[in-house]
Amino acid sequence: MNFLKYTSYLYLAFGIYFLYEGYSKWNTNESPVLYLIIGCLAIFMFFFRRNFAKKFEDRNKQS
Repeated sequence: MNFLKYTSYLYLAFGIYFLYEGYSKWNTNESPVLYLIIGCLAIFMFFFRRNFAKKFEDRNKQS
C-alpha cells in the first residue's frame, strides 16, 4: 500500500513536464493548449490524490 503514497508524485512530475513543454511550445508557432491542459490536470490530480490518501489514512486510524 506504500506504493500508492508515491504514485501521486508521478502526477506532479508529469504535470511539471507538460507545463514546461507547453511553455516551450508557446515561444514557437506550435499550439501549446493541449500541453497546458494536461499539465494543469496532472497538477490537480496530484493535490486530489494526496488529499484523498490523507482522508483514507485518517479514516483507517479512527477504526
